[in-house]
Formats: sequence, structure tokens, C-alpha cells
Amino acid sequence: MRKKIVAGNWKMNNDLQETRSLLEALTSEDLPSEVEVMVAPSFTNLNEAVGLTDKTAIVVAAQNMHQSDKGAFTGEVSAGMLKSIGVETVIIGHSERRAYFGESDRILAEKVRAALVNGMRVIFCFGETLADRKHGEHFETVKTQLTRGLFQIEPGQWKQIVLAYEPVWAIGTGETASPQQAQEMHAYIRETIADAFNGEIAESVSILYGGSVKPGNASEIFGQIDVDGGLIGGASLKAEDFLAIINA
Repeated sequence: MRKKIVAGNWKMNNDLQETRSLLEALTSEDLPSEVEVMVAPSFTNLNEAVGLTDKTAIVVAAQNMHQSDKGAFTGEVSAGMLKSIGVETVIIGHSERRAYFGESDRILAEKVRAALVNGMRVIFCFGETLADRKHGEHFETVKTQLTRGLFQIEPGQWKQIVLAYEPVWAIGTGETASPQQAQEMHAYIRETIADAFNGEIAESVSILYGGSVKPGNASEIFGQIDVDGGLIGGASLKAEDFLAIINA
């Protein structure tokens, strides 16, 4: 059975005290054992987050990493640095990294390779823009991003991969893909993986939906057969909302 995952991407939010307060609120609750809960704080708070979640099942993930092991890359963080503080999961390819920081499919493929070689688990993000969807190019966009950014990996490395489908037009806009739209795309993603690799891999990989998930719509979205959880943005910054989504 595929793993159910709810991951909170905190983006550039929460200073040290806010990070402590939010994690204390989350760790004080009895979280459902059938759901893997992840949080992705800022780099400056990762070490603190690892310590605060040490005796819990909550997984701490990084929001990004560099593709090189070390070198003259001012402001960057490597897989080895993350692992040295106990972080073994990383988000790669988020739409904001693609759009605002120019991360190409080639760069993302290098980051995926580096993370996997270093034994890390990857949450690989991808998804279409509003223009892509309006022009009927959303399936092709998703296939291209998967093929160029991810499909260079070996079949055995899929166990280290979690996918996160992000319809870019539904991030931070208040818009949300309908449960039917989410299911349609998630099913297409599985078909694409099955064609490129095999059906067993396609059926075993967890595919998260990321696009304005809230307590009010989480249950219906998560109820779709090919949706295995969510990559949550703004709603993960409030313990009450995040917990409601986890329990959905």
C-alpha cells in the first residue's frame, strides 16, 4: 500500500521562536499513525527542528539543496551538510524555485541525482501554469518536466522518490484544482511512469497534491484514488489548520 503523506512547506516563513512554537503545537498532538507527517522549515531552523522532533515520527525536510558536494557556491547548502544535522529528505523542483530562481529541468535532474547518490529521499515537484492548462498543454508540460528532471534515475531509486503535483495556477491564488482534475492528473502521472518504467513502480510511488489545500477541501481531494496526500503551503503555518489537514 502506498504511503499517505502530508508535508508542510513553510517557505520563507517562521523565525526561530515561531518554528519552536509551531513544532511544539504539532508534537503535543497524537498524529494518525497511518499518515507520515513532514515539515520543511527554513535552512536556519532545520537543526532546531530536528532536535524538537527527535522523539516523534515527524520528518524534517529541507526546501532545497545544491547539486554539488562542496565548493565556491556562496549561500548554498549541500546534501552532506543536510545529512550532517539529521535531515535526509529534500524538496526539489518547487514551482517557486523554477520560476523565481531559474532552476531548469537540467539543474533539477542534477539535484535529484546528487540527493539520491547521497542516500536522501526526494520530494520532486512539477506542474503546469495557467497558460499551459488554458492551451490544453498541461499533460504535455507535466510529462516533459518528469522526463527531463526525474526519469534519468534507476528503477531501484524510485523507493527514494515522492512526487508532488503542483498546478502552479492554484498556488497562493485561492484557486484549487477540483478533486476530479487532481485525480485526472495523478492518474496520468502514474500512466506516464508505467510507460517509462513499469506498472509496479507507478503504483507504489506516493503522489501528493500541492495547490491551496485547506481543511475545508482536504478530505475530498485526499479521497481520490490516486492522490496520496498533500504538499501544503500556507495552511501548514497554522497548527490548527495543518492538523485538520493531516487528520483528513
